[in-house]
Amino acid sequence: MARAPAPPFPVTAYSVGNAMGATTGEVIRALESGRSGLRTSRADPDIEMVAGEFPGELPPPPASLRAYDTRLVRLALSVLEELVPAIEGAVARYGAGRVAVVLGTSTGGIRESEEAYARWRVEGRLPESFSLVLRHSFNGLLRAVRGRSGAGGPGYVVATACSSSAEALAAGRRLLLAGLADAVLCGGADTLCLTTLRGFRSLEAISRSACRPFAAGRDGLSLGEGAAFLLLERTGEGPAWLLGAGESSDAHHMSHPHPEGLGAKAAMRDALEDAGIASCDVDCVNAHGTGTQANDRIEAAAIGDVLGDRVPVASTKAYTGHLLGAAGATEAVFSIAAIERGFIPESLGASPVDPEIRIAIAREPLRRPVRRALSNSFAFGGANVSLLFGVRP
Repeated sequence: MARAPAPPFPVTAYSVGNAMGATTGEVIRALESGRSGLRTSRADPDIEMVAGEFPGELPPPPASLRAYDTRLVRLALSVLEELVPAIEGAVARYGAGRVAVVLGTSTGGIRESEEAYARWRVEGRLPESFSLVLRHSFNGLLRAVRGRSGAGGPGYVVATACSSSAEALAAGRRLLLAGLADAVLCGGADTLCLTTLRGFRSLEAISRSACRPFAAGRDGLSLGEGAAFLLLERTGEGPAWLLGAGESSDAHHMSHPHPEGLGAKAAMRDALEDAGIASCDVDCVNAHGTGTQANDRIEAAAIGDVLGDRVPVASTKAYTGHLLGAAGATEAVFSIAAIERGFIPESLGASPVDPEIRIAIAREPLRRPVRRALSNSFAFGGANVSLLFGVRP
C-alpha cells in the first residue's frame, strides 16, 4: 500500500554563488544565457585542467567569527549574506531557537590544513592561527553560519560526499516534519583543494577540458567551488515548494555507481511517492551528470526506467564544475529557478549525445512552464538523494 504523501514546505528564499558569479542574480543570468564559469585553472600546477573557481576576493569574516576564518567560511558567508534578511525575518517570527541550520560539505577546511602542513614542512611548525577543531573540521563552518545568521535551533553538518547538501535539505525537512523547528536554513559549501583534485586525478576522472555530461566524447569531470543556501519554512510563500525527498544507500562500491542504478532509482521513486506525484507529472530533471562514463550512462538508464524518455534532462555541472558538498543545494536552486522562470537550461557540451543514452537530454535551452522539477545527487559510496520541487500544491 502506498504511503500518504508528506506535507510540502515552501522554500521562501535562496542564495547561490559559484564560478558563474558571486551573487544569485549573476549566477542565474549566466545559467539562462548558457555561459559557463569553467576556466583554465592552476589550482594544482601538476594537473592540466579547467575548474570553476569562485570569482574575486573573499572578505574575511566579522571579527566575532574570525576564529573560524578559512576560504570555506569566507565563501559561505559571502553567499549567505543575501539571505540574512530573510533569516532574520524567520527568527523574528518563530524565535531563534526554532530556526535550525543543516549544512553539507565534503572537504571542510582541508585546504587550510594543506597550507598548514606545507608551512610545517618548511618551518617545522604550524601557523599560530591554525586550529584543527575550528578551521579543519566541519564545526567551524557550522559555527560561522549560525553566528552570522542568528539561527539558534538545532544545527549540524552532513557529509555524504557529493550529495551532502541535498541530504541537508532532506534532513532539514525532517526537522520540520518532526516539529523540532519552524524554519531551517539548509545548504552547503565547498572549496577547491589539493586533496580533492589529486584524489579525482588518481581515479583518472578529471577531464583536461570542460566536462561534457552525457556527450559521446565525454572524458571526465571538472571540479568547482561554491555555496548555496535555501530557507525552508513550515508556512509562508516562496518561488517553489519542496514536495518530496527520496534517499537511498546502495553501498555498492566506494567510487563506482551500482551498475543497475538500484539506489538511484530507489531515491527517485521515493521522492515521487513522498510527494504523491506520478512520474508523468515531472517536467524536468536536473541530473547529477558528472561527465564520467559510468555515472552518466547508469544515471540515464535509471532516469529512463523511472520517468521514461520524454522528460527533458540537463546537467548543470558544465556551468559550475562539480561542487561536491555544495552541488546538491546549488542544483536545488537551479531547479527552483526553472520553476520560477519557466526555463530549462541547455546541458552544455552534450552534443552529440552518447548513443547508449536514450533519454531526452536538453541540447538547447527550453522555454516552457515547469511545475515540477526533480534534482538528483548521487554520491560516492551510494549515498543517493532526489529532491522534488514544485509550484504551490
